[in-house]
Amino acid sequence: MEGTGSYGAALARFLAAHGQVVLEVNRPDRQARRGHGKSDPLDAEAAARAVQAGQATVTPKTGAGQVEMIRSLRVARQTAIRARTQAINAIKALLVTAPVELREQLRGLPATMLVPAAAALEPGAVTSPIAATMLALRTVAQRYQTLDAEITILTAELDRLVAAAAPKLVALFGAGQDSAGALLVAAGDNPDRLHSEAAFSMLCGSSPIQASSGKTVRHRLNRGGNRQANAALYRVVLVRLRYHQPTKDYVVRRLAEGKSKQEIIRCLKRYVAREVFAVLQEMRQTNSTNAT
Repeated sequence: MEGTGSYGAALARFLAAHGQVVLEVNRPDRQARRGHGKSDPLDAEAAARAVQAGQATVTPKTGAGQVEMIRSLRVARQTAIRARTQAINAIKALLVTAPVELREQLRGLPATMLVPAAAALEPGAVTSPIAATMLALRTVAQRYQTLDAEITILTAELDRLVAAAAPKLVALFGAGQDSAGALLVAAGDNPDRLHSEAAFSMLCGSSPIQASSGKTVRHRLNRGGNRQANAALYRVVLVRLRYHQPTKDYVVRRLAEGKSKQEIIRCLKRYVAREVFAVLQEMRQTNSTNAT
């Protein structure tokens, strides 16, 4: 099936619940499609050939457990954070062109004071530019406060769910609830679909990619994979570079070997991915034991 993580999710879950083996396939190669044309039977045949040739071996996420709950709440929180950022940017933009008396009243205030001050404005009847600006500021500031309350509620629920689903993952040095949640969502409710730590590293975009030429032998960053999981690994590495002494020692040693800072961070992300995969495997074994 194509699109098991979006439009095909419901069908994939239905088939899996009725004992069918579901494998995820990518869309047909554009060059091959250009030569053979496009139709549903042709796409179905291409999908079947990909499975028979061993090119499609990915088991889709089940989307029926705690990780799916975490994913849904993360989507809601991320959109709320973006909207809150847009709201504070709109307030500051309105102040730039606001009438002088209003601008002097609010200009220079930090966001923690600017938002409540703008939300408390009383424009009265909108009969002048200053009244219109005050109404606009109050409306956007109240929107900011509403979004901030939403984010607080969602963050509390996410922290609870992540701590319950993967306490050992949260306990990893440098990994908090947010990074752990992103890594759990990347793995899915059925981490047994990941056949090896190399596969998980590739999924997170932290696996090394050959960039050798002639006598130069080197690897580069992987720009594919789940970018949110990759960002989570990067945050863990940044924390360890600052506070984790073994990581600091590793950096000193690799710098002495001639590695660049970017290459060292790539290596560290790969090491963190290995630690995360070990925790996920332990979780899978524990869940299997509890189920039996």
